[in-house]
Amino acid sequence: MKKYKIFFTLAAVLSVILLIVSCAINPVTGKRQIMLMSEDQEVALGASYDPQVLSTFGLYENPALASFVQEQGTRMGKISHRPGLQYHIKVLDSPVVNAFAVPGGYIYLTRGILAQLNSEAELAGVIGHEMGHITARHSASQQTKQMLGQLVLIGSMIASERLAQYADYAMQGMQLLFLKFSRDDERQADRLGVQYSSLLGYDAKQMAEFFKVLYKMQLSESEGGVPTFLSTHPDPGDRYNTVYKNAQWWQDSLRLQQYTVNHDGYLKLINGLVYGEDPRQGYVAGSTFFHPELKFQFTYPTAWQFQNSPMQVTMAPSDGNALIVFMLAQQKTLKAAADTALAQFGLTLSDSRDLTVNGLPALATLSSQTVTDQNTGAQSVNVVMSYFISYNNLIYVFHGVSAEPNFSTYTNAFSATMGSFARLTDPARINVTPEKIIVKAVPRSGTLSSAFSALGVSQARMEEMALLNNMELTDKVSAGRMIKIAGK
Repeated sequence: MKKYKIFFTLAAVLSVILLIVSCAINPVTGKRQIMLMSEDQEVALGASYDPQVLSTFGLYENPALASFVQEQGTRMGKISHRPGLQYHIKVLDSPVVNAFAVPGGYIYLTRGILAQLNSEAELAGVIGHEMGHITARHSASQQTKQMLGQLVLIGSMIASERLAQYADYAMQGMQLLFLKFSRDDERQADRLGVQYSSLLGYDAKQMAEFFKVLYKMQLSESEGGVPTFLSTHPDPGDRYNTVYKNAQWWQDSLRLQQYTVNHDGYLKLINGLVYGEDPRQGYVAGSTFFHPELKFQFTYPTAWQFQNSPMQVTMAPSDGNALIVFMLAQQKTLKAAADTALAQFGLTLSDSRDLTVNGLPALATLSSQTVTDQNTGAQSVNVVMSYFISYNNLIYVFHGVSAEPNFSTYTNAFSATMGSFARLTDPARINVTPEKIIVKAVPRSGTLSSAFSALGVSQARMEEMALLNNMELTDKVSAGRMIKIAGK
């Protein structure tokens, strides 16, 4: 009886699919495409993603910059293939060089990518590229492919009980399969970015120039790691020539008297932009983490890997056999925070005790979690040590996790880290400031290297600053030219 119900449900779903497909026209190509999502559903999906993105990365607080990028997005949206869609352009407080879009008109630019751009025309090209993903419904198409893939998997599981045990694993693979845009999608977004920025009168060749920056970053992968933008927007070297030729085609077609670049105006806009990691959001010195705004500190095991994000801090040894997670609880009392964590993670409590941590009221718990291997069905047990600490009307939480056989190895590391949480009172640690983009005029004509020397840039950072300006140290610069450096 249960199988008949499932088949009936699948038949109903497939009927709806056929109905939607008959009406789905791609706004850019004008061709029919399989699409399980209406425009209203796209907008609703984007609206549901937006608070998650903002809570993960944080919104960069700069009203003038926020207003400018939103105005750019609104202007561009009106000449795009989906002029009726409302576009939301937001700046994220992240040093990572990245830009991305989600369905329904939401486009995100990190302060990291804004620092790396060198003209208003480059900015228009990046916004246009991301808008192209939205107008061509690339994200919505990904969602559709994933939904269809899951339907196929469900059908296979009905037909074969043997496959049913791999259902979760297979669906995870399907999600990974459609995680990134295809190369064709990226090329189409490039074309649309050139088209949209050209129609607004920008020199889209500057969009190609930005690919030079990305290519240089790719070459320095071994030194500092490839920015996220490169992992989601591949092959900057190959795309430079294609984008440049496409930009030339649009200029030959439009025949405008001039095309806007606005190098100096853009640099003035980002003058004072936070550059790199912002210590006000927490920073590490030695093996101690300091948070100057929330005024706390704690130490963690030497040589452990450390990652700080707006949502949580994670620490782990290189062998990956243990993990400490530090976060802020939403509850108002220690007991409520502990009860919520136990329920959220499916933990079985074995011990609980009240204590103080450097004069702060706290609650320590010891619990366990049974984990089932999705491939073999074998079960194992993780042991979790947790500290819930009350400080300044907030509840801070540490979770130390390790497999049961290894737990005793890490007990001291867990308790030492959690027990080191304390008030931060040292003014030198509190009154830290981030580096910022500083726009300066070249004092006298010469090479970029000589200009940096005159402006006090250290030899060790000259290559970094040259990349920031998309130039070489040997390039000639005239007196009065505006360039970027980073400093306090």
